[in-house]
Amino acid sequence: MAAGALALVCGAPTRAADVANEWSFTLTPYLWLPNINGTLKFDVPPGAGGSPEVETGPNNYLQNLNMVLMLSGEARKGGWAMFSDLIYLDLSGESATVKTVTGPGGNVQFPVNSGTHTGLKGLVWELAASYAVARSEAATFEVLGGFRYLGLDASVNWQFTGPPGLLPQAGSFSQKQDLLDAIIGLRGKTKLGAGNWSIPYYLDAGTGSSALTWQGMAGIGYSYKWGDVLLAYRHLYYDQKNDKLLQNVRLSGPALGATFRF
Repeated sequence: MAAGALALVCGAPTRAADVANEWSFTLTPYLWLPNINGTLKFDVPPGAGGSPEVETGPNNYLQNLNMVLMLSGEARKGGWAMFSDLIYLDLSGESATVKTVTGPGGNVQFPVNSGTHTGLKGLVWELAASYAVARSEAATFEVLGGFRYLGLDASVNWQFTGPPGLLPQAGSFSQKQDLLDAIIGLRGKTKLGAGNWSIPYYLDAGTGSSALTWQGMAGIGYSYKWGDVLLAYRHLYYDQKNDKLLQNVRLSGPALGATFRF
């Protein structure tokens, strides 16, 4: 789940190709290891019992990871840039807690939880354009706008003793959600002295299918002739209305990537 800020900031430095108003390109494979926290509110068919509200995270990311793909790229000419990011995550067996079950009488709190796990398959795709408002050898500052798509397939499996008439002692639900949000934001990079070290940063926020989504990242990078290496901390947030699947879902953790310039 989530959108790849590593290339979103690594693509920002000023280079000779920019001054000459020529096209330049970057490609960034990376790895992001977030803890996932939040609430999933499942909508079940009529007659299937109550609607469970499930709290998930933090989790052991690598232990639960089945598949991952993270890749970003950018095309730039002069002060303008177009960048895209793709993330696919397949997580299973995450520990979770059923907080409440919504039935005819309203929300019922669950006093006991055991053997409850969630599975998450998520595709995040971000496409945006940016313009360099300020640019020099020491620092860059850009404004950006675009969209972020999230396709999520969530499931929950439980085994516990719950309130009679709402949920059986064991069972499962699954639900899919597609979200498309417009985003605006800023990004930039500041060099540390005359060396190759720099501090990149990125921030965006938006709405649309979500009530609110935002993403932030900051880190430290080192430049080589062929590109950049970046270590950063990244946070992605999603929240929908009360009757939707995603309730205050947060993904936070370190990221490591390498940007190749050509």
